[in-house]
Amino acid sequence: MLDSDGWVPGRGIQWVLIGDRGAKKHLYTERLSKLLDVPHISMGTLVRQELNPRSSLYKQIANAVNEGKLVPDEVIFALLSKRLEEGYYRGENGFILDGIPRTRMQAEIVDQIVDIDLVVNFKCANENLVKHNLGTESSSACQEYLSLSNSIPMRNLNMQLPDERLKSSTADAEQSKSLEDYYRKQNKLIDFQVKAAPGETWKGLLAALHLQHINAVSSSQKLTA
Repeated sequence: MLDSDGWVPGRGIQWVLIGDRGAKKHLYTERLSKLLDVPHISMGTLVRQELNPRSSLYKQIANAVNEGKLVPDEVIFALLSKRLEEGYYRGENGFILDGIPRTRMQAEIVDQIVDIDLVVNFKCANENLVKHNLGTESSSACQEYLSLSNSIPMRNLNMQLPDERLKSSTADAEQSKSLEDYYRKQNKLIDFQVKAAPGETWKGLLAALHLQHINAVSSSQKLTA
C-alpha cells in the first residue's frame, strides 16, 4: 500500500520522471537519486552502454541509429529488465526511472515488469524557458549523434537539428497526454511546474514530494562531516 507521499513501507521508492523535453528533468533525477540513495536508471545511458560491437544488441541499436529511427521497444525492455534484475541481485532497494515510458503502451508494459509508485510530470509553462532548455538539449543530442558516428558505420543518419526538434508534432502531444491520463487515472501522477531558476525548481520539487526534511538532514550531515 502507498502512503500519501508515494512511498511503500518496507522498500525503496520506485518512481518515474516524465514531462516536457525542455524541463532538464535528468538533472533533478540525479539529485533525487543521491538524496534518496536509490539508483537513477536512465534509458539513454543503458542504450549507450550497448553501443559496443561485442554486445548482442549492438546491431539492432546501430541499425536504428543509422536509419534515424527510435530503438525498438523489444530492445528497450530487454535492457530495462536486465538492469532491474542486476539491481535486485546487487541488493538495490528502489529506483528512479528516466527516459521511459514515453507512450501509454510502454507504460502498460512497464507495469507488467515492475510496480511504479509515483510519476512526476515536469511541465514548462514559460515558452521562452522551454525553447532555451530544449535548444540546449537538442545541441547535446546532436553532439551525441556525432560522437556515435565514430563507433557506428553511419549510412543514412536522419539527424534532427535543433530548429527541427523545436517543432513539436501533434502526434507527440497526443502521446504525452495519453501517457499522463494513464497515470492520472491510477492516482500516481504529480504535475510539477518547472521554474526559471534551477535552485527555485529544486526547492519546489522537494516541497511537492514532501522531501524538505530529508534534504535538511542531508545538508546538515555534509556540514558536520
